[in-house]
Amino acid sequence: MDDTLEMPSAAPKPTDVPQEREEDENSSGDEDQGPDWTKIPGLNAARPVIPKRGEKDFEPNAHGGSGLQRHVLDRSRSAMLEALKGTRTISHKSVSHAIWYPQLSRAHVTVARGIHFTTMGHSTTRLPVNNEDVKKMQKRLELLPEEALYLVERGAMYCWKPTNIPLPHTQHFDDMEGVPMTVQQVYTEVMSTEDLTFEKYQVYAYLKRLGYVVTRARPPSSDYPIPPPFAAAARKSTTFVQKVCNAVASTLARLARVFYANFDWWQPIRCGGWLHPVTNNVSLFKSLRSLFSGHTTPLRVKHNPETPPSPYQIFFHLYKPCTPFKKTAPPPPDFSVVVVNARTSPMPTISELTALFGELPVLPPPAPRKRISFAQQKVAAAATSSNTPSPKSLPAPQLTFAGKVLAWIWPRSVPTINSPTRPPNPFPSLKMGNKTVVIAAVDAGTISFFRFGQGVFTEWPMA
Repeated sequence: MDDTLEMPSAAPKPTDVPQEREEDENSSGDEDQGPDWTKIPGLNAARPVIPKRGEKDFEPNAHGGSGLQRHVLDRSRSAMLEALKGTRTISHKSVSHAIWYPQLSRAHVTVARGIHFTTMGHSTTRLPVNNEDVKKMQKRLELLPEEALYLVERGAMYCWKPTNIPLPHTQHFDDMEGVPMTVQQVYTEVMSTEDLTFEKYQVYAYLKRLGYVVTRARPPSSDYPIPPPFAAAARKSTTFVQKVCNAVASTLARLARVFYANFDWWQPIRCGGWLHPVTNNVSLFKSLRSLFSGHTTPLRVKHNPETPPSPYQIFFHLYKPCTPFKKTAPPPPDFSVVVVNARTSPMPTISELTALFGELPVLPPPAPRKRISFAQQKVAAAATSSNTPSPKSLPAPQLTFAGKVLAWIWPRSVPTINSPTRPPNPFPSLKMGNKTVVIAAVDAGTISFFRFGQGVFTEWPMA
């Protein structure tokens, strides 16, 4: 039997191999198990490798376990601490270098390596800092605070801070100016600059790791590239001729109500006009509508000058990885993201959502999904290969002079030949809306994304 003084040199090997295989098949996966730190191939290596998750050595015991269990647990704990002590190293041939200027809140990239700068950074012109006698403007690549912190945090860039203290020369860093900055120092320097908060950086880093292209919605400087502005619907001024035409058209419309149905909200269900009673389902459902359609009237909200600004402001523009992106001329964004602190920001009000939707363009309805079965694909392929001529459409019947006069007086008397078309599916448009904004709520490090859309229920008849 094991006693408390026993210190074995190795753990016992398992003997029941078929039983272990059966347990592996019935297990839920590696996510429920802890990593085996003792199986790291070389803890003293320059770049330690994090091991995969292994199996538990022992089950919890109410009596505290034996000496063998304590020895195995102590050995695993020591291996974990040794692995965490490993120094994180990167190759100087693949790392970029930048100089952080606190007065500008920008990081000047002096050595750019890698593919990160295809979607990060912007070009600007500034006077050289070292030589004050030179008056010529020089173009250089600069990073915003969140971009510099993201590259430093993932180990893709060294960040330096200018100093007046003479420093000794170091190999590979002779052309650098200043002292190197640690990750903690970069966090301290860049936070609370250019409206950057910890919640906004968390959302930025999370989206960048997923492969999205993230840019600022409001340019921090005039050199920062922004997408083209949204085309707003301009109101046309009404001239005197247009007013006269509108008056004549309204008079003719009143005369035409004698022949056509007149709708009254206070008497929805009734017969139609003199010649056109309500005989179809569309007119019946339209008469049953009890609420006015359309919410285009702007809200009348009294703004108090002492009220603090709303936290619901668009801060990031988001592009999908498949979207062609050009850094100097970015296209219209795929999503607009608002970042708020979930513990200090309440739910958005209707006026705040209306203000957000006022900044966004009207999106086109989503394209319908073309679901073609395998049998339909075979039929289409056979029709294409047989080269059968398509049937010609019949010519439209020609109207006589009397028919044209009758069509002008009474348009409904002329029969119209309409090809049978399938009505569009309204549910994708009702689900997406015509304007969409994404709100990222950060609750103590946990990021939740919520999509708010402006409904289009009044634009799609449901009957």
